[in-house]
Amino acid sequence: MSETTGASYASAGVDIEAGDRAVELMKEWVKKTKRPEVLGGLGGFAGLFDASALKRFDRPLLASATDGVGTKVDLARQLGVYDTIGHDLVAMVMDDIVVCGAEPLFMTDYICVGKVHPERVAAIVKGIAEGCVLAGCALVGGETAEHPGLLGPDDFDVAGAGTGVVEAAELLGPDRIRTGDTVIAMASSGLHSNGYSLVRHVVFDRAGMRLDQRVEEFGRTLGEELLEPTKIYSLDCLALTRTTEVHAFSHITGGGLAANLARVIPDGLHATVDRATWTPAPVFDLVGRAGQVERLELEKTLNMGVGMMAIVPENSVDTALTTLADRGVDAWVAGTITARDTHPTGATLTGDYAL
Repeated sequence: MSETTGASYASAGVDIEAGDRAVELMKEWVKKTKRPEVLGGLGGFAGLFDASALKRFDRPLLASATDGVGTKVDLARQLGVYDTIGHDLVAMVMDDIVVCGAEPLFMTDYICVGKVHPERVAAIVKGIAEGCVLAGCALVGGETAEHPGLLGPDDFDVAGAGTGVVEAAELLGPDRIRTGDTVIAMASSGLHSNGYSLVRHVVFDRAGMRLDQRVEEFGRTLGEELLEPTKIYSLDCLALTRTTEVHAFSHITGGGLAANLARVIPDGLHATVDRATWTPAPVFDLVGRAGQVERLELEKTLNMGVGMMAIVPENSVDTALTTLADRGVDAWVAGTITARDTHPTGATLTGDYAL
């Protein structure tokens, strides 16, 4: 009588031992993000954060956000570079949270893979942890899920959720904005993490470019440019709120500059941003030229060189610019707030980009 081998999790494609090794490898990076309010370490069923720390607030408001990195993860996979995509994830989550003036507190991540490669997973978590340090938040936990049959052995995706806190009386947003306020732009580090479906279509399908192809305008390869991590502005924005009066922030992500800025402009007011106040990085010009993409299409898809905007009263402009310069953030006056009049939207771009 012949013996048969029963099915197992391993024979179905899930390697529990590899997952355990990935957890061991990532522990040192997660430890670097620990804040005093965090209790315990990796291995529990839930991350713990001591909420008694919020007693210093009169009326604490919790702010939460969740996001991913989109198709940029496929470029990381193709290039075999896994320790920067986490910066993108933290920026997408925590820079949304800081827009209302909230201090980032903690974050959790979700990494979905076709096959657990422990060193690869650890490299992804390393990037997330480094991003959390830059945002001032703790990485209190996460999940690595292995999905054989659904994803290829080298495929992966990442997502994250974060929580912050702001004093109710200090909540930023449309209610604070007034006619005569100034719009300050903060430079992006490149494409950040939005519009990559368009970018990939243009550079690969239409222009036939390669990731290892050196592009003189960039001073590096196409792959290095496209994988440039998203700038994390959280602590820079909080520094502004401590040094001067700020009425609102706008995180420039999917939808482009005008649409995201319009999200914080109240009824009856309008933001006018002058393109002539900055020159977009060469990558934006390359995407436009290679794909024959119209300027308005580029502007509603990409950040065009601006990753965050602050709206401040006119008498706060000098202090705001000095604070950002001291922190190494390239920033400039980009526009003003006026009565809406006949404008149908909350924000408009005018003029031509500086050459």
